[in-house]
Amino acid sequence: MAITHSADVPRGREDHQIRRIGFDDLWIALRQGWEDFQAKRGDLIFIGLIYPVVVLFAILIASRVSILPLLFPLLAGSVLFSPALASGFYELARRREHGLDSRWRHFLDVVRGPSAPSLFDLTSITALLFLAWLAAAWFIYNSTVGKFGPEAISSLGAFVRAVFGTAEGWQMIIIGNLVGLAFAMVTLAVSVVSFPMIVDRQVSWGNALWTSVRVTRENPVTVATWGLIVVALLILGALPGLVGLAVVLPVLGYATWHLYTRAVVR
Repeated sequence: MAITHSADVPRGREDHQIRRIGFDDLWIALRQGWEDFQAKRGDLIFIGLIYPVVVLFAILIASRVSILPLLFPLLAGSVLFSPALASGFYELARRREHGLDSRWRHFLDVVRGPSAPSLFDLTSITALLFLAWLAAAWFIYNSTVGKFGPEAISSLGAFVRAVFGTAEGWQMIIIGNLVGLAFAMVTLAVSVVSFPMIVDRQVSWGNALWTSVRVTRENPVTVATWGLIVVALLILGALPGLVGLAVVLPVLGYATWHLYTRAVVR
């Protein structure tokens, strides 16, 4: 089902009219995102490589035995920053939509324009969610595998055995994934359209966040499906040594922009 009609919303000063969207809208957004990527592919492959390099650097740091328990939470939590890191793609998609110069030199215009303070504030909210996720992951580890003491992380092999070969390890996996899912759902709800909305118009971070929550509330199944698509594509992009993210990230960035334009009346 594609775009149907505007959802009934309160007529307050801070409310923006939103639409109900369906699975067809997700497909259209992805197709348009791919078309944008093809149009700007040469420049943005370079930009898209920045994120894989940062993630790889995080992996190398996390490979130190002392922080092995946070290796997976760091990798999984890095997805929480994707909407903020894709803000440059939203700007390029906006400029291309309006027939403006959309060369990659405009990628960082969002941090120099009038929307920068709101963008920074919303990114800070995302960072707080990331830190809260790391704290929760560390607490779950200490309550399960951490009971075995320092010997559980004395080596990579010992840590793997503790995680997959003990009841405490499986308890950590199950609880950790459930808590991680909750964080992912919250992040998706507050960011699905908020970042592109800030790039598109001068609004406060609270206004953009609330609009994103309303879009999620009106389209829970569609937004949840979008979240699954994003995770699936990020995993596929990460499999070939993270290099695939150089394609996946720009495509998702552009597609998120087009999803925003279909979900929020501009």
